[in-house]
Amino acid sequence: MDFAIRITILLTLFVIVASLGSGLFYLIRDRGESRRTLNALTVRITLSIILFVLILVGFLTGAIAPNGSPL
Repeated sequence: MDFAIRITILLTLFVIVASLGSGLFYLIRDRGESRRTLNALTVRITLSIILFVLILVGFLTGAIAPNGSPL
């Protein structure tokens, strides 16, 4: 379970970065004439919420442990 949550988190981060890149591409290419940039933003926000929930579930189940702060 630990490994699955960590891989899912990493894949979600990768897809968020890809969505960010596609949004930038559509913003430059379409110059605001289509809704593709808005759709990429919507996907990125949805994926960020999913990522937050995955991190929360991982923390609550013990699959992810916070590092000790040296401060």
